Amino acid sequence: MNALAFIPFFVDSTKPENPAHSSALDSNMPLTCIGRALRELDTPALCVDLAALESNLATVSAIVRDSGKGWRPHQKCPKTPAVAWKMLRAGAFGVTVAKVSEAEVLSAAGIQDILLAHMPVGHGRVERIAGLCGDATPVVACDHFAQAEPLAAACRRRGVVCRAIVDVNVGLNRTGVRPGRDALELAQAIDRLEGLKLVGVMGYEGHLMPVADPAEKIPRVQSALQSLELARDQFREAGLCCEIVSAGGTGTLNAAAHCPAITEWQAGGGVFGDPFYTDNCGQIGLKPSLSILATVVSRPNLDRAVLDAGRKTYANDPCPARLRGLPDAKVIMHSAEHSTLELGPESQALRIGDQVEILVGYGDFTTMLHDEMHAIRNGHVEAVWPLWGRGKLQ
Repeated sequence: MNALAFIPFFVDSTKPENPAHSSALDSNMPLTCIGRALRELDTPALCVDLAALESNLATVSAIVRDSGKGWRPHQKCPKTPAVAWKMLRAGAFGVTVAKVSEAEVLSAAGIQDILLAHMPVGHGRVERIAGLCGDATPVVACDHFAQAEPLAAACRRRGVVCRAIVDVNVGLNRTGVRPGRDALELAQAIDRLEGLKLVGVMGYEGHLMPVADPAEKIPRVQSALQSLELARDQFREAGLCCEIVSAGGTGTLNAAAHCPAITEWQAGGGVFGDPFYTDNCGQIGLKPSLSILATVVSRPNLDRAVLDAGRKTYANDPCPARLRGLPDAKVIMHSAEHSTLELGPESQALRIGDQVEILVGYGDFTTMLHDEMHAIRNGHVEAVWPLWGRGKLQ
């Protein structure tokens, strides 16, 4: 039985095109929020501007579609089936996650094609993946036989088959088997395991995200991802299946479009248009949609204000947050429960009790701090999405 089957998602998994999926989590919503003006919310509150989110969805899905690739967006930032279903309706065919517990959340919400881009190590983890195969069709990344063999054994005990791909190091030097002979030998070993089905390769070119200049970025990304093309060709020459070649984060999305061997992209965070991606990674055409609604709780002097939101509410790295509509206000101290602002002439009119919107610099490190996300349209709360992926660390 799925470990999270008891959670009341109220999602009809037989109707993935049903618009109700975007608000199918309403049963646990604080209904008093629905319809309220943004400025009536208690603070601090995590918010997403639906117009910006939907614009980003259209932009990213168009880039993927025009490249002829598939879209399997990562869910480490959204952390809610509501956004995952929006991605699926916008053209995605599946999703990517880091942890088994995240996959369980999405499977319970009716999403079946799930890539686990994390090594399956540990008895509990492999047993849960094998159990997940009864409700979904996961794909699991491996970079060593010591991960694959226990997973295969767990699958055999349950009478299921799990798809597997070889994780190849394309230059990030984190996980991933060395390209070339090592990748091929691991693929051959996996292919011989009853309980697993080899289906391809993946790699993550995350080390190239901060390269903002397209003239430099495109050839470097192409060079890195040639390791996956090499693996694909070696697999096929050896008679192995390689229908999946998975790569492409949001920070390298436009560059990865020039790599013909890639069959699917994992870019997911771009739908929130974080300044990290636009300012640090050079991704154009995206709009910031995530914000923290905060309140001014102190005005110690003319050029300083203190907000009721700090490190426990939003991340200020790897890209600093900014204040919507207050370009000369800057976060100069980021404490546990407070943010201290340095105010320029345009923002010195702020008073105690005023509310401000902090535009989140990097959503991945912010959504994990919240239980719910307020979906805002035209200044009012349209929905409240429980972030059931929060805290899913295993």
